[in-house]
Amino acid sequence: MAKLGLEKHIVDAEVYARTVARLKEAGVRMPTFAELAEPRRIPAEIIEALAGVDHLAPHPLNLYRVHWYNSEDGQGLTEVPRALELPKSLTGVDARIVVMLGDSFPMIHAHKVLAAYACLVPRLVTGQFDPTKDKAIWPSTGNYCRGGVAISRILDCHGVGILPEGMSEERFAWLRDWVLDMDTDIIATPGSESNVKEIYDKCNELDRDPINVIFNQFSEYGNHLAHYLCTGKALAHVYESLKVNTPTLRLRAYISATGSAGTIAAGDYLKDEYGCGTVALEAVECPTLLYNGFGEHNIQGIGDKHLPLIHNMMQTDAVAGISDLDTDTLFVLFNTEVGQAYLKDRRGVPSEIIDQLKHLGFSGIANILGAIKAAKYHQMGGDDLILTIATDGAEMYGTELRKALEKYWGGAFDQITAAEVFGRSVLGETIDHFMELTEQDKRRMFNLGYFTWVEQQGIDLKDFEARRHQAYWRSLRGHLAAWDEMIIAFNAESAK
Repeated sequence: MAKLGLEKHIVDAEVYARTVARLKEAGVRMPTFAELAEPRRIPAEIIEALAGVDHLAPHPLNLYRVHWYNSEDGQGLTEVPRALELPKSLTGVDARIVVMLGDSFPMIHAHKVLAAYACLVPRLVTGQFDPTKDKAIWPSTGNYCRGGVAISRILDCHGVGILPEGMSEERFAWLRDWVLDMDTDIIATPGSESNVKEIYDKCNELDRDPINVIFNQFSEYGNHLAHYLCTGKALAHVYESLKVNTPTLRLRAYISATGSAGTIAAGDYLKDEYGCGTVALEAVECPTLLYNGFGEHNIQGIGDKHLPLIHNMMQTDAVAGISDLDTDTLFVLFNTEVGQAYLKDRRGVPSEIIDQLKHLGFSGIANILGAIKAAKYHQMGGDDLILTIATDGAEMYGTELRKALEKYWGGAFDQITAAEVFGRSVLGETIDHFMELTEQDKRRMFNLGYFTWVEQQGIDLKDFEARRHQAYWRSLRGHLAAWDEMIIAFNAESAK
């Protein structure tokens, strides 16, 4: 259980004592998960102090901004999480599609700081990570390692980021500014988005040194639990706010790229509260769940070629496949003057919506296409709502935009090309590569995880099999309250 981040008691009192002293000296106070799920619980004096803190700085108070309620500039609080409702002129479907926006999270402009916080803090308050000597290793396909390095730095821990060498240059540039040692704390593994196994291999090598603690987002249950509570509640708040003006509105589906299977856990919360379906999304160029397939793609941030340990597969209702041809080219359409002019003048998309498209990164665009596909498959109408999220925004993909322009059009992009992109990737979105899952499908997909987690990563078969049953996942949720009690106790100790 320690390997999975599931301890609920102090494992090593000496390490705990050193950690208390370390964070006391650093002036760190840690928020509870209840406060991150509902920021109105955060003490007023902290909210007031945050007004003078840059949301991008490695400041301890920015831990209290690791939630979905930040204003667009990252400095203030919103009453309801920021979300973008896409009109039919942009989606081509009657169903209402709403995207909750993650680019106002602090430090990295992406919600992965929440996952990183949820993985490291339980280790600190249980005395399993010693910030005076241990290194926090953050394996990632992009944003999670940035979140890990940011949270590590604030908590006065030594963070190391691991990510494929083919990820966007913006990610590497950010890491170079934040790590303690550029030569040793940024590890680029072979390949691109699809090469998760190579990341695991590097982690297994580093794990031989006891000072390296691997925070594997694909198997750390803190990642699942934080998104279940914090992201799930935030999405529910968005839905309830929409129902005020449309009482007949029904939440039909939640769409999430699988990635590390953290964000998709919010679907479990929405299913518990509203009974809606959860649709997992993956790249058709690497269709692991859909076709037991393999390959490479450029939908950065979603991971593939395996089923994460923390993915509650038996609660997943459908799988949708999206091509990186569509995400690449729509990103160009959304973020160039020519593309935006086409959307406004020819498609009638309101200017205020076009101005907000900068908040959609590659995986966010993929999630929207998955929502369009689900709406068409289920023939949804105007009273049907599909919720999804955008992990990050366009700022992490400036170099990727230039690559796409060159790759697809030799650097040129005009109104005719814009029309072709919209016609193919939005209006032409079909229900191909969409699978509504039977119980047999779910069991088959669940079994895929055996080869990664039991054979390769050494997870006990009993722990692996327990995940088939919803009682197991429900039992995990008690960890959040237990960790909150330990955070409160830790804060009291470090404040003495």
